Parts: sequence; structure tokens; C-alpha cells
Amino acid sequence: MSKLIIRTEKAPEPIGPYSQSVKAGGFLFASGQVAIDPLTNDLVINDITEEAHQVMKNIDAILKEADLTFQHVVKTTIFLSDMNLFAEVNKVYASYFDGDFPARETVAVKTLPKNVNVEISIIAVVQL
Repeated sequence: MSKLIIRTEKAPEPIGPYSQSVKAGGFLFASGQVAIDPLTNDLVINDITEEAHQVMKNIDAILKEADLTFQHVVKTTIFLSDMNLFAEVNKVYASYFDGDFPARETVAVKTLPKNVNVEISIIAVVQL
């Protein structure tokens, strides 16, 4: 099996020993994205809605680099710093899809990288 590393400057650089995304076996596996603005490298954490939008914009940039869209996403994982943020993040998340939502789990965790409130990872199918 071969794999192809997909990288874009329109999403934040990894903050550890991992790739933004890997295409393999007919799928794109994107690492968890947090609300880092790739232009400034600053965290966007003033409010949870703005933070969630930045996360989704980062995912969108990775998908576009792989010639995919949110319609190709088949699985997501959402990590929250507090389950009380669920409704606001869910509203933002839903706005990026066109009705046929991917499978998903959402979990609250003790802490996230850089003390952000939300991190989302995705798996997308390369061909529909």
C-alpha cells in the first residue's frame, strides 16, 4: 500500500511529528485541526463560534488541497474541552455540510493542544 502526504499552507503547520493529512487506500485521513489561523499562526479563541469556524476553515483547506469537499467526508471526531460547548460547535459544524452528514462522535476531554476548546479530525473518501 502506498500513501501520499497532503499538505497546504492554507491550513496550520502541524505542531508535532504528524502530517496535516494522508491519502491512502481510497481515503483521506486528516489530523485533528484546532483554531490556528494559518496566515498569522495565532489562535482564534475569542468565542466558541469563531473558534469552530476557524477549525472548519482549516479542514476545508486540507480537503481542497486533496481536490475534495465536505461532501466527501464520511467520518469525523469532535473533541471538546467542555460538553456545554456542544450546541454552539454543532451549529457551526452542521453549516459546512449539505444534509448528508458523516458518521461522528463527540467527546469531552480534559485538555486539548494549546488549551483550545475544540479539535476536529476527519476521514474522507477519495472517490464517491
